[in-house]
Amino acid sequence: MPTVEELTAIYENFMLAPRHGPGVCRRCLNLTAGYDRCYACDHMPSLLAAVVPISYSVAGEQLHHALAGYKRRSGAAARRLELGIAAVLWRFLARHEGCVARAAGVASFPVVTIVPSSNRSREGEQRLRAIVGELVMPTRQRFQAVLQRSEAEADRHEFNAEKYQALRPFEGEPVLLIDDTWTTGANAQSAAAALLAAGSGPVAAVAVGRHVNRRWRANDEALRALPAPFDWTNCVVCSAAALRQAA
Repeated sequence: MPTVEELTAIYENFMLAPRHGPGVCRRCLNLTAGYDRCYACDHMPSLLAAVVPISYSVAGEQLHHALAGYKRRSGAAARRLELGIAAVLWRFLARHEGCVARAAGVASFPVVTIVPSSNRSREGEQRLRAIVGELVMPTRQRFQAVLQRSEAEADRHEFNAEKYQALRPFEGEPVLLIDDTWTTGANAQSAAAALLAAGSGPVAAVAVGRHVNRRWRANDEALRALPAPFDWTNCVVCSAAALRQAA
């Protein structure tokens, strides 16, 4: 069986680590062409205590295909992609979950869950559940399936506080919310709304890929300026802390 480092080696060649700075949304790390927040973050509630994408997922490129393919394909091809994505999440959380907790203002996350499917289709959700609840060692002992899609009519791409419902009450426990792809953040923010309404503590989100379009405005230039290959020793949280200390 390949190691986590071996499984992630190929991903290092096309992963691009988000970094705070000019032209980057301070909430979700979207590229904004100079604005402090992207359009989506400026037009929906911010209920997450922290949003930490591992990498940019560039439309039509390798990570984008992997994150779409592990849910759509079948057989050995799907299994290879699933193991690769699990390894990326494992390696990142093993080193940086503490950074995510500090960004959220908590000591740790006793509960880990996933963002459920927004369109009541279960296949993709089940595969993400298998990754977080079975394959990734840093999360599998804490994983709980505590959210489900409600019966509320809600557009899959828009925030709706009633889109999901919690399956149990909480007693202030912080929650780490895992998603494969962050596009607008509507589903993750809707999931956070359900958790907070059920009594959870702060909710932080980690997304494997933060979707961006290379062809939009100056995105290509911004993406080319990011360091390569991918550096596992730094995340968007600890790199921002280092910049503050240097200043």
